[in-house]
Amino acid sequence: MTAKAATIMIVEDEVLIGLMLARKLRTFGYEVAGPVTSGEEAIRRLEDERAEVILMDITLAGKMNGIEAGRIIKTKYAIPIIIFSGYDDSFFPQQVRELAPVAVLKKMGPVSAIAAAIQKALNAC
Repeated sequence: MTAKAATIMIVEDEVLIGLMLARKLRTFGYEVAGPVTSGEEAIRRLEDERAEVILMDITLAGKMNGIEAGRIIKTKYAIPIIIFSGYDDSFFPQQVRELAPVAVLKKMGPVSAIAAAIQKALNAC
């Protein structure tokens, strides 16, 4: 019997980037939930679906940004979060640091860095 693959939820408002990332993560053996485009949708889906790690963009569709959604998810579900953004980390506000993400990664960085951060999050659980 094989172990169930970890499920990663991608929360990304740019659908094409989310779909491309989902496809790449599947090649690493992960199950993928999403992409979902808003923080509200991510929280709603977590009521019915379980994810072991959240890959979260900061800028999202809807009224809630990734920081706000991340706070709710960490409080309600205690799921590790990886911030995945197009911004350089020197521009991240203190609010991102307060989320205590497993990692803060550049959106266009190597997928291997994302996979390494996911593995770090899974090992910490």
